[in-house]
Amino acid sequence: MNYTLEAIKAVVIVVVVLNFIPLLIWFERKGSAYIQDRRGPNRANILGIRLGGMLHNICDVLKLMTKEDIIPTNVNKFLFHLAPMIAIFVASVTIGVIPFADPITIGGYTIKFQAADLNVGILYLLAVSSLGVYGVMLAGWSSNNAYSLLGGLRASAQMVSYELSMGLALVSVIVSAGTVRLPEIVMAQGAGVFSWFIFRQPLAFILFLTALFAETNRNPFDLPEGESELVAGFHTEYSSMKFALFFMAEYAHIAVGSALLSVLFLGGWNVPGLDWNVVRAHPFGTLHMLMLLFGAGSIAFGGFLCSRYQKNKYRDLRDYEVLVFGVPGVLAGIAALVAYFLTSNAWTLSAPFDQIFVTVLQLIVMVAKMIGFCWLFIQVRWTLPRFRYDQLMKLGWRVMLPLALANITATAAWVALR
Repeated sequence: MNYTLEAIKAVVIVVVVLNFIPLLIWFERKGSAYIQDRRGPNRANILGIRLGGMLHNICDVLKLMTKEDIIPTNVNKFLFHLAPMIAIFVASVTIGVIPFADPITIGGYTIKFQAADLNVGILYLLAVSSLGVYGVMLAGWSSNNAYSLLGGLRASAQMVSYELSMGLALVSVIVSAGTVRLPEIVMAQGAGVFSWFIFRQPLAFILFLTALFAETNRNPFDLPEGESELVAGFHTEYSSMKFALFFMAEYAHIAVGSALLSVLFLGGWNVPGLDWNVVRAHPFGTLHMLMLLFGAGSIAFGGFLCSRYQKNKYRDLRDYEVLVFGVPGVLAGIAALVAYFLTSNAWTLSAPFDQIFVTVLQLIVMVAKMIGFCWLFIQVRWTLPRFRYDQLMKLGWRVMLPLALANITATAAWVALR
């Protein structure tokens, strides 16, 4: 039974990550459109239903699956095929050690919401994530293309430069928490907002976040692609689903990085001032209160969106997007309030539904934090310009590395003297 649960968890986590990618792509497109005040995806539809541009992702999948897979003549075919597989494989397996909620016990079986609870969780993440550069390097070298080779060389130098700072930033967190196990790092932060490591280790957070941008090859660190310089860099010669795998790997890395940031610096599934033991003791009372808060908040937010409707403001389908999200928000809020007034506090949630309810809440909190960091990745990409390569190297070696070492020294002294 335990092996079956572990296999199911491993499959479910990978499926969740892969299904998170279309949401991020939609975030990217809609976010960039609003940031730049231009039209986003608003054409693809099924029977007139557009879902705010979400159906463009389905069109992308069909397009990439049906496009011709072009393989240049002089490539190293084995490595050319292997490179995108390495990229998506590394992005998928790294999330296996990230915990998403407290363990629960049902029917005598303890279920942990992580595929593998390793004693060296952080070390595993650093070791496996560093393998991702091999996909980029092999893609650049095997393509037999000058632009691709330059992209691969840039990726390898960038990885070496910023992985040092990333690892050293995590050392400060490990010293503060006294453990390398990710669930224990979450527990070390607790429910107090100022006990989160984003406040206790602000410099480590900034260094880790900056290095994570470099590791995911996102602006302003997307030198391995550098469209204005290298056409598309390491994936210039790729097409069809091989290109799609690189594209998916980038967004999978963003999702994994956002989950890791949430666990290491934002307390994971913890909420400031909320004791999960109290929620477990009074699950229905908590549910009842959440109905009220959700109902009021959803009506207020949906009403705000509906109030922003202006006919012919953009003279395209963007005029109706506030109604697409505002009207369902108001209706969902009304439904929640009706459920609140129809239910009775005399109801109870019996085992194991009380534990499942708490787990669902923790998963929602964790995913909400992930989405917040994902939006930060998108916001930065469409806000900041790309670094020059000399600036990239100078930042990694002359600024971030000394700061990371200084932060370790200060943290060690603080832990020893407290």
